[in-house]
Amino acid sequence: MTQGEVLAVFQEALLVAMKISAPLLIASIAIGLVVAIFQAATQIHEQTLTFVPKVLVIALMLIVLGSWMMTMMSDLINHVFSLMVTL
Repeated sequence: MTQGEVLAVFQEALLVAMKISAPLLIASIAIGLVVAIFQAATQIHEQTLTFVPKVLVIALMLIVLGSWMMTMMSDLINHVFSLMVTL
């Protein structure tokens, strides 16, 4: 396996990691922004007010997008294992 092939595998793995984590991170940032605006408007600075909505949204997104995430990961693993067989 050449250095270029190894770098291609790492690049693909990083791309898959970004694709998988992006929806969760974007939702978490959006919920955090909405809660921060609400806290600034009402001057309520409770720490659990930001934590609970984020946990609920992330859990809901994991339920909805979990099969897609597992499919992406299994495709990557199958590709890596197929490359290992050719060695």
